[in-house]
Parts: sequence; structure tokens; C-alpha cells
Amino acid sequence: MTKAWTRWQDWAEVAIGVLVLLSPLVVDTSNAAMWTMIVLGALIAIDGLVDLAMPAMIYGEYVQMVLGALLFISPWVMSYTDMTAASWVSWVGGVLTVAAGALAMPAANAAHSAAAQPH
Repeated sequence: MTKAWTRWQDWAEVAIGVLVLLSPLVVDTSNAAMWTMIVLGALIAIDGLVDLAMPAMIYGEYVQMVLGALLFISPWVMSYTDMTAASWVSWVGGVLTVAAGALAMPAANAAHSAAAQPH
């Protein structure tokens, strides 16, 4: 079973979330872009921390992939595609978040199966 606070994919999710959360400090944004990046970045980081603390929780990885997809489409939905740097942060951060969630899925499934086994 995977120990808590050890899965590199979840640490990557936390780092991606924090970078997206802080990116409005260094890239030009509109009000909508700034708050979208702050909220989604915070949610990605928080979900990564929850996944680190509870490695057998499979649905956390699904939540992570949904948040990554939302981050990826947010430049179009929130109309900030004209802000190149903010858009690229969202696109790259979204793809990396989905990838990290997908890569963590086998480990989460294994931890869940081990936790479900009678001892």
C-alpha cells in the first residue's frame, strides 16, 4: 500500500496548483482570468494535498483531472485567450494536471485495493 505523503504525482499536482495560483502576480490578466487562475490553482493544490494525505482515495484523481480540464478550457470560457501568457499558463497547467492525475490513477487503485482487503 502507498504511504501517505509519498506519491510524486500528487506532489506535482500541488506544485502545479501553486504555480497557477501565483501566476497572476507575474502575467498580465483580466479580473476574470486572475480569479479563474487563483480559484482553480487553489483547488488543484488542495486536492493534491488531500490525495497525498489519503492515497487510497481514487475519486480524488478524477477530481484532479476534471480540474485540469477546466483549467485548460478556461481561456475560452472566461474570454482571456488574447492574454497570451495567462492562456499558456492555463493550457500547460491544465494538461500537466490531467497527466499527473492520470499517472496517479494506477497507484491510487492499488492503494484502494490494498485498503479494501481484509487483514
